[in-house]
Amino acid sequence: MFRPKIPTMPTPTGVVSRPAVVEPTAIVPGTPTPPPAPMAPAPSRPVVQLTPGTVLALVGGGTAVVLVVGAVLVSLLLAVAITGASVAVVAVVVRSILASDTRR
Repeated sequence: MFRPKIPTMPTPTGVVSRPAVVEPTAIVPGTPTPPPAPMAPAPSRPVVQLTPGTVLALVGGGTAVVLVVGAVLVSLLLAVAITGASVAVVAVVVRSILASDTRR
């Protein structure tokens, strides 16, 4: 029961054909191609030409990004401040309720 059973290799059935014979072929060297002519090196960085319209668009886009990020950060800070104030008020109310129960 605890001994593994090793499967036996099945015997082939039907007609078995012989393997095909691969004949080696001769490699004929081709004529050498001349090396390509050296080209002038391309500039490493493309030149960007800024027109007044693109400068205005970049300034406007940057201003919009700064305003949006600032509004998000201010709203997060405001949410944290409101949450802290409400937790403080709840703590004072709970403390008052517990103190009034001990006096009675």
